[in-house]
Amino acid sequence: MKSIFQILSILIFVILLNSCENRNPNLNDSGRDELKSLELDHKFDKNLMSYNDTIYIPIYSNIYVDKQNQKRLLAATLSIRNTSYADSLFITKIDYFNTEGTLVKNFIKNPISLPPMATINYVIEKEDDTGGAGANFIVMLSGKNEYAKPIIQAIMIGENGENKGFAFSTDGYSIKSSKPTNHKEEPLIEKSKD
Repeated sequence: MKSIFQILSILIFVILLNSCENRNPNLNDSGRDELKSLELDHKFDKNLMSYNDTIYIPIYSNIYVDKQNQKRLLAATLSIRNTSYADSLFITKIDYFNTEGTLVKNFIKNPISLPPMATINYVIEKEDDTGGAGANFIVMLSGKNEYAKPIIQAIMIGENGENKGFAFSTDGYSIKSSKPTNHKEEPLIEKSKD
């Protein structure tokens, strides 16, 4: 009888220990980094792509709340969504910069293939304040469809007191897109007022 209590005690202790463990939100089910596990292991020819874009996504590691709590730390999630039903997107760069514009981290070394209608999320934990209030991501994308319209956002979550939480999002902005070489723009002709 005593050994049953010892076994149950050990089992309860192990369960409690595992439930208290802080699981890294960026690890997949097999324990690998989510982004690294999606990297392609073969060559990627960016010249075959019709769509190329560089997206700037502002995030906030902390924000000002009030005089007593001047710096409130935030968790931030980068969300990259492929809105195409048929075409994959290829992510060739995910870089994280701090407020001063210094590169903090390159998240991938090789391109990632994002299947149609798929999403990648990556979390900057609340305790990681290396980015500061003016942090940002630069994401470079390519695709075979020149009309690709991915959605890239950052979602910030914080708390202010015991029972007060808040969340907000920011959208990514294209800062350098290139059109396919066979695309011709019509010249803008102003009509005369005669």
